[in-house]
Amino acid sequence: MCEGFLKYPNVQDMFEVASEILQYDLKRLCTNGPKEDLDQTIFCQSAVFLTSLAAVEKLREENPKAIENCVAAAGFSVGEFAALVFAGALSFEDAVFLIQVRAEAMQRASEMVKTGMLSVVGRDQARYNYICKEAATYCQNHGIEGAMCSVANYLYPDARVLAGNVEALDFIQERAKDFSLKLTRRLPVSGAFHTSFMEPAEEKFGTALEEVTLEEPLIQVYSNIDGKVYQNPKHVKSSLKKQLTLPVKWEQTMHHIYERAKGVPFPHTFEVGPGKQLGTILKRVNRKAFDSYCKV
Repeated sequence: MCEGFLKYPNVQDMFEVASEILQYDLKRLCTNGPKEDLDQTIFCQSAVFLTSLAAVEKLREENPKAIENCVAAAGFSVGEFAALVFAGALSFEDAVFLIQVRAEAMQRASEMVKTGMLSVVGRDQARYNYICKEAATYCQNHGIEGAMCSVANYLYPDARVLAGNVEALDFIQERAKDFSLKLTRRLPVSGAFHTSFMEPAEEKFGTALEEVTLEEPLIQVYSNIDGKVYQNPKHVKSSLKKQLTLPVKWEQTMHHIYERAKGVPFPHTFEVGPGKQLGTILKRVNRKAFDSYCKV
């Protein structure tokens, strides 16, 4: 997950500091797995965060102008912590601490009810809120109390991640054609993140947030919950807590970042972190902005 970044300055130090805070060898986990452990929320969030900042160090070494001239940052879900560290709003050590608390609280919330997440791509006539309502009703009619299903991630036009009881997700997959869904894929995660199922995690994470100090971001950082720029440290804390139970509005975030008058050129965009998923999404949201995209 991070082998290609270990040769760059500061990366080894970051892993050593993080491992001391986490009390396990994060570098070994990222380089050797096993995948089953990395798929667990309690480990995955820290791994994604460290790998993202390690990629920043690679970019800093190979293209320092990109770092010096950067005017905005955003991160998907836990990636938002990496964006805030990069922007100088949150210290690296505090971010590792917060992510550990967040991951543990979300893991515990996931173990309370059997839930999951389902990536879907629909046709033009697909109605995602209706699909979720039908799935929740099906569960309730079959004796599952407190059943819920909702949109957890807005990815790009006609692409969403739905989250809820596993029975609700099974129902959606079985009725995919009736719901005008072209594609459904269960995600390898342990819970219904960014939904009300994560409410039990809010209190502990909120307490941890009050223990850290945030600064004014040095560059613009966009919030997951509404796609808008953070205004001040208080705004950041409030939004990070809400992010646990509210959907990630990534498609909306892309529109806010790349909105500009006709003829104004699009900026260079660098994706730092594991995978190329965010570049794939950008290509579908704004093809012209994607023309200046680079995967680090």
